[in-house]
Amino acid sequence: MLVERGIQIMNFEVVGDAYAIASNYLCRTGAIADSVVTDDRLLEIIVKMFQHGELNRLRLANKAIAEFEAHTPA
Repeated sequence: MLVERGIQIMNFEVVGDAYAIASNYLCRTGAIADSVVTDDRLLEIIVKMFQHGELNRLRLANKAIAEFEAHTPA
């Protein structure tokens, strides 16, 4: 992550990897459709957590999965 003049630049590799891990799991469990379209809600969860300081891609994916499943109607 780079910081210059108070502007934070997102590390797209970490976010992308975390999204790939989380979406793969959620597709396998049937929580989201298996498609090439990005699930906006999952991506928003991951980006929000990243912006709040979570930088580990696996921990980020696991927390995003937990939050996504917690707010998905049964």
